[in-house]
Formats: sequence, structure tokens, C-alpha cells
Amino acid sequence: MTDVSDTQKLMPALSTPRRDLLRRKIYRKFGVDGRKTLFLLLLLFANPADDCSAQTPPPPVDEHAFERVPPTVVKRLATRFSLGAFAGRFEETRLGAVREAVGEGTIRHQGDAGDSIYWLCYRRAQHRLWVVSSGEMGGPDHLVTEIVEELTEKDAGASADCAIIPEKFSPVVLDSKLHLGMSRQEVITALGPPSKSEAAQIVYSHEGKLADGFDETAWLILGFGEDKLVSMRGGKTTTN
Repeated sequence: MTDVSDTQKLMPALSTPRRDLLRRKIYRKFGVDGRKTLFLLLLLFANPADDCSAQTPPPPVDEHAFERVPPTVVKRLATRFSLGAFAGRFEETRLGAVREAVGEGTIRHQGDAGDSIYWLCYRRAQHRLWVVSSGEMGGPDHLVTEIVEELTEKDAGASADCAIIPEKFSPVVLDSKLHLGMSRQEVITALGPPSKSEAAQIVYSHEGKLADGFDETAWLILGFGEDKLVSMRGGKTTTN
């Protein structure tokens, strides 16, 4: 674990057997399906290296979240995000621009090549926020490819490795409409029918072709507790 400036000095952690097993399972299940990019990208977050755990990387993705999830959403997803008055766009806004706007936080790095991710971690009361850039998809400028926010049972202040985000950078909103605290019905009214629905989680999945011929894949994984949105994970990737 290191700051971005020290990454050249760090020998990357090897992939664990569990991650390799999950990757093989996904290859067998989805083959060369057009959704492969999405599943493989999400898998990168599924099992952070143990020596980086003290730095609080983005939380694991439920590897079952996208099983048998068709890309039913026609409208584009995860195009924009905002932290209070700060407005950003997925795959366009740099992690560094978020850091400069907030004035707090350290960009962290984990992994190498396809397993490489960079992130900022923030905390406020019971809120925990990660602004993430996949190493390959985010490119050398570390463009934001995913936003993760969740409510914790205890005050997030106990995690000193995540910077405290000033109050003016709340709430965190995805696509100008999605934020923690919404009811399940409010989410469905705002976004339409989900691609997959379970008691404590709903998933929205989108695939589309952009005007320049590139393929766009986007997702929202939303968790509920007592009918309130308590976690949200949204992101987007563009491939040729």
C-alpha cells in the first residue's frame, strides 16, 4: 500500500487462489459474452490484498450480484456524480480533481496491471465514501470509474486512514437523483424497474453502443436496510 508517488517502489501483491478461482468460474459461466468486461472489472474489487487492509480499500463486491442479470436498462446509467456542489462525470473526472476540490484525502493504490485500482476514501459521521479508478479503465489520469458509499453501524470516525470530508461535500448523488436514505419505492420511481431484485439488494445493468462505436457498460448495486437505501455502488466502463 502506498501513495501514488511511491507506486514504482512497491512490488504488487500476487492474486490470491480465491480470486483466481472466481475468475475461472466467471470465464466458464460467461465465456466471451459482451458483459465479460463488467464482471471481470467488478471482480477486481472482490478480494483486496491482505497487506493493504489497513488502508481501507473499497469494500468487496458480492460475486453473486451480477449472476444472471440481463442488461435491461435502456437509459444510460452512472454518467454523473456529485459531492455537494462538486460535479463530476464518470470516466472524465480525475481522482486528482476530486482530491483538489475536497482539499483532503490521499490517493491510494493497490495491485498491478489488470488488478490495479486507485482510490480516495472519505468518512463523515456514519457515512463512508470511496471514489475509485480502475487502473486500466481509468487510464494514466486515473479517471473516476466507480463511486461507492455506505452507511455503517458505528461512527466512521474510528477509521482514521480515511480523511474526514467537509460537510459541504454532502450529499453524494449519482445521476442527479440517487442518494442514501431513499426508500426502495423512491429508487424504483426514479430509476424504473431494476434488472434484478432481491429482498436487501437491487441491481441495475446497462449496455449500449455510443456514437463513436465504443461499447458502454454501466451498473448500480443498491443495498437496503429497513426499506432505506444504505449502500450504493455505481460505475461505468467504455471499451472498443
